[in-house]
Amino acid sequence: MAGFVLRRCLVAVLVLLAVSMLSFGLLKLSGDLATAMAGEQAGADYVAFLRKEYGLDRPLPVQYLHWLGRTLTGDLGTSFYYATPVTDLVAERLPITMTLGLSALLFAVTLSVPLGVLAALHPDGWIDRVVLGIALLGQATPTFWLCFLMILLFGINLRWLPISGTASAAHYVMPTVALGYYAAPAFTRIVRAGMIEALASDYVRTARAKGLRPHAVVLQHALRNALVPVVSVAAVQLGFMLGGSVVIETIFALHGVGYLAWQSISQNDYPVVQAIVLTIACFYVVLTLAADLLNAAIDPRIRLS
Repeated sequence: MAGFVLRRCLVAVLVLLAVSMLSFGLLKLSGDLATAMAGEQAGADYVAFLRKEYGLDRPLPVQYLHWLGRTLTGDLGTSFYYATPVTDLVAERLPITMTLGLSALLFAVTLSVPLGVLAALHPDGWIDRVVLGIALLGQATPTFWLCFLMILLFGINLRWLPISGTASAAHYVMPTVALGYYAAPAFTRIVRAGMIEALASDYVRTARAKGLRPHAVVLQHALRNALVPVVSVAAVQLGFMLGGSVVIETIFALHGVGYLAWQSISQNDYPVVQAIVLTIACFYVVLTLAADLLNAAIDPRIRLS
């Protein structure tokens, strides 16, 4: 187990290093940062002063190592637009995005696991086809269209839910459903396939032969093994939700990291965009690593792969 953990941690560190290089490179490819900071109307002398002041006249490897050293200490630079430390901006907005991502993941799992089990208990029947139809609809429905539909129905016509802001838990209901419904089909198909395979296995037939109750066979034996791949998918989906919350947060005016990314892109605030890309990537890598270690703890066979 120790060797498996060490290998996975080493891979995670290498991936993070590659992500930092890409993040740094994207900032350089966006254009001349000195000109962006000075403004289009600034003179050449002032642009040259900023280039020297921020070390932009040094070789790229030197700039990268300097930037990486500052990043490792938590210094992500200063926002061009807000003129405040990027770390403070991201830290202020991150709880909103995390709340949205976790609630959407919980909604997706809560919706998909029962549907997947129900479909597996009635394979190729009308219940199975209905469940697969719901999953297909969720995968095919554009997220932004679902957002506008819910705003029109529940926010404007029925006036049941607020359509913007983060003042209360009710403000997160529609964003959570919109973000979670897109991820639910993947969980539903995985649980269905895992349950069908588990219900046809020898250990389940043995459990039934022992006279165990049907619900005990399904929940304690089949479902436990069927949920192993869900852990990995949940980590990947949570990272995807955190990174893909830009549209949701913009539509519902949730001032999280996604909304900050959209604002920063429109304002050419490159340090903030770079920090958000790096932050989301770090979350994605850490979540994937955590899923690998948890799966290895659940299923010892994974440690030998």
